[in-house]
Amino acid sequence: MNLTEATLLLAAGLGAGTVNAVAGGGSLITFPALIAIGLPPVPANVTNSVAVCPGYLASVAGSRRDLPRAGLRRLVPTAVLGAVAGCGLLLATPARAFELLVPFLVLGATAVLAFQDQLRRLVGHPADLSARRRGLALQVMVGVGSVYGGYFGAALGVMFVAGLALVLDETLARISALKNLLSAIVGLTTVAVFATFGPVNWAAVAVLAPATIVGGYGGARLVRRLPPRLLKALIVVFGTVIGLVLLYRALT
Repeated sequence: MNLTEATLLLAAGLGAGTVNAVAGGGSLITFPALIAIGLPPVPANVTNSVAVCPGYLASVAGSRRDLPRAGLRRLVPTAVLGAVAGCGLLLATPARAFELLVPFLVLGATAVLAFQDQLRRLVGHPADLSARRRGLALQVMVGVGSVYGGYFGAALGVMFVAGLALVLDETLARISALKNLLSAIVGLTTVAVFATFGPVNWAAVAVLAPATIVGGYGGARLVRRLPPRLLKALIVVFGTVIGLVLLYRALT
């Protein structure tokens, strides 16, 4: 790795950490950067999953004051098992079919967040749901998001925020904090799996990881200062752009 490639990865890691903390989707910055320095798609995806994990942990540290406390322990096994399943899919199956599906998942998740109020009128406000139904819906959202995160991970934060906002009666800042924690759990799980079974480029990780820590912590602190409507608009814009870029890449 030469100086130009290292500089590219450093800048990508800083930007990705910030974007992941604010809305998710930072992998759309680091994944192309890894491709640009010559890594094949699967090693780039695996390396990217390992490299962005420290940024998720930094985001948790930056948003810990907004983190909801109730029911967190029940979500951890779901997130871990979902991430393991996603990692298994990546290592065992061809990527092309899921590559075509991913843009529509991202755009769908963004649409759910954008039309959150209208959907709540159809399915019911979280405060009106029974505790059992709300808990089941939360587990399903976390499980689906974790499988996706283990497999690819780009826009994982967008998908988590969209699903959690539909079933939790919390402020967007608190939902974003929970998103950071779940992303960190998924990230740690992918590190454990890919470090053992995946083709990780550790030199690239050594450059990217510190940059994602700095960006992740700063981005999480920024979220606490943003008005809810502006934060929601940013996430919707990020999600739409990410989904369209992924769709373009899948079709070309």
